[in-house]
Formats: sequence, C-alpha cells, structure tokens
Amino acid sequence: MARCPCGSGLAYAECCGRLHDGTAAAATAEQLMRSRYSAFAVGDPAYLLATWDPATRPRTLRLDPGVRWTGLEVLATTGGGLFDAEGTVTFRAHARAGGAEQVQAERSRFRRDGGRWVYVDGDPA
Repeated sequence: MARCPCGSGLAYAECCGRLHDGTAAAATAEQLMRSRYSAFAVGDPAYLLATWDPATRPRTLRLDPGVRWTGLEVLATTGGGLFDAEGTVTFRAHARAGGAEQVQAERSRFRRDGGRWVYVDGDPA
C-alpha cells in the first residue's frame, strides 16, 4: 500500500488518488492544495490544469521529470472550509532536483468555481 505523497498517512488510493481519478472532489481548500501537491509528485499535469482557476490557468503544463517531490508541510490555512467561498493555504513543498534540495514556500489562494475548489494563484511565503 503506497502512502499518499500529501503526508496524510493514508494510502494514495484512499486519499488524493480518489481526487485525481475523479471519484471524489476536494471538500476544502487545504484538501485541494494537498491533492495538487500529490499531482506534482505522481506526475499528473491534467489534474493540475483541471483544478486551476480558468482565469489564471496556463494553456499547457509540463512537469520536470528530474524533480522528485519529497515532502509537504502545511503551515497555515485561512478560510477554505466547507461553507467558505475562498481560502488560503500557506505551505512548504520539498523536492530534490539535480542532487540538490529545494523548498518552495507559497501562500496559495483558492476559490469555489461551480461548487468545486480551484487554485487561483500564489505568492512566495
């Protein structure tokens, strides 16, 4: 049983895998952010594009196969709950690329679009 890259402790199939294959939708902004991190980790650009706000989404997305995502830390959330229309999630994503450790820290903004959470944009944290 492969653990989910998002760090939940659950099996991938029981956690972000259900969101990636479309059998479940993110209930909160944090759950969407975790599933997007996992999409980077498992190499699923289609999911990333599908969960990106149409107003800010790029036309295409190519993931770097040389980057191995190694961990996620959720630092803070604001809003983004079951009854919210918007929310933010501040996180640190750890990776290895070319033998070097990398950390991406971001305060991501999310909003509901047609009842589903989407990633809007983010600022370095």
